[in-house]
Amino acid sequence: MPNLVVDFDKLLTLAGTDLGVTEYRDITQEQINRFAEATGDDQWIHVDPERAKDGPFGAPIAHGFLTLSLIIPFWGELFDVEGVATKVNYGLDKVRFTSPVMVGSRIRMQATIAEIIEVKGGAQIKVANTIQIEGQERPAVVAEFLARFYK
Repeated sequence: MPNLVVDFDKLLTLAGTDLGVTEYRDITQEQINRFAEATGDDQWIHVDPERAKDGPFGAPIAHGFLTLSLIIPFWGELFDVEGVATKVNYGLDKVRFTSPVMVGSRIRMQATIAEIIEVKGGAQIKVANTIQIEGQERPAVVAEFLARFYK
């Protein structure tokens, strides 16, 4: 169950709302390998642990887009809107990959509703997301996620 569930009629009042943080998720080599296979991005820095030991990070790292894609399951932990016919991932605005996520890291997401605007038939929200790496000050990803909710 998400931290916050609201009815569509209250959605427009939530700009500035801190949605809190998710639970931590482990990043595994198996997960990275599956992502590489699905996307065709099999660069050695992700999928070759032996070679990656001698690379710039001393270990394999997760693809930036793998880390970014976790916004969707993280999102489900934090927020939902009821009383709508359709929920749409509308895209991303600013995205930055600010720190590598090494195999074995644990990450979580903090999110704040930055902006809400009315659109034809519904509302669009912009959510400021920060994917944090356990034990590190600098985040892995900072991204503005857009979602639309139609009545």
